[in-house]
Amino acid sequence: MPRILLTYPTDEIGPRYGAALDGLRRLGTVVLNEAARTMTADEIAAAAAGCAAIVADRNTPFDAATIARLPDCVALVRGAMDVRNIDIPAASAAGILVTRAGPGFRDAVIELLLGQMVDLGRGLSESVIAYRAGRMPARPSGIQLAGRTASIIGYGTLGRRLAEVLAFLGMRVLVHDPYVAAVASPCVAVSRDQALAEGDFVICVALHTAETDQSMNRDAFRRMKRTAFFLNPSRGRVVDEDALAEALRDGTIAGAGLDVGSDPDDVPPVALGRLPNVVAAPHLGGMVPESMASQAQDTVDQVAEILAGRMPKYALNPEAARRLRAIA
Repeated sequence: MPRILLTYPTDEIGPRYGAALDGLRRLGTVVLNEAARTMTADEIAAAAAGCAAIVADRNTPFDAATIARLPDCVALVRGAMDVRNIDIPAASAAGILVTRAGPGFRDAVIELLLGQMVDLGRGLSESVIAYRAGRMPARPSGIQLAGRTASIIGYGTLGRRLAEVLAFLGMRVLVHDPYVAAVASPCVAVSRDQALAEGDFVICVALHTAETDQSMNRDAFRRMKRTAFFLNPSRGRVVDEDALAEALRDGTIAGAGLDVGSDPDDVPPVALGRLPNVVAAPHLGGMVPESMASQAQDTVDQVAEILAGRMPKYALNPEAARRLRAIA
């Protein structure tokens, strides 16, 4: 039977991979990471011997040196969309296919965003804090979402679904994505400046790239309305966190909803989360059973295709997959 390496630490297999492990075992002999920690390069090389597919967790580093020690590997299958831990050019040079899971987190992230938007608009966290401290909270006037303008930066899978949901709720939806020519009605494609200037809620769902790195900076926040809220469920590194903190403290913007940060584990920093006009969550947008099960099952489906010599869905470098073509 074919051999498959699953690199997830033992304490993450249950919550993050779950029942998909049974599906993986139906495809071949599964080699597990036997420790409750990230595998070392030597451990990866030893465990991957004879393994055609490696299902990789988020922290195990597949850098060029490690990839060079994987002579039997046909494909590296990432159990999420984030592939920062895999050196794709090195994998391509070695003829190894790299895939990732699909956006199974989409609806869960949107639900979290809606909760943060309502919280920011109505001050729910302040009421909860007061009640739990044994005080009667104030009753300030809030804002409703219907009739307000949501500006979405990025129109990928998450951005498209978010636009549909917010439009259904009665919001005016503006979208900025320089790589998308048209957006679905009733949403309107606009320039970045217009999106920043007119949004009551500016929501960044852009991918982190060299182009978007710290693109939400001091200049961007100064282009927003002082009454506007900024939300980021994407990647922390698209934001200049010092500039965001400054904007939140001096009233350049009204508040922020964060689920990500520049921390290596993607959580917002405490220095931002403690501010009174911030609603922060520790990168839990996709941390629901349905989301994790969907992405884990994606890896099982992909491994099945790979072992059959077929190109799987969500392949990132199909043109470089020489080892897969050799078994097709």
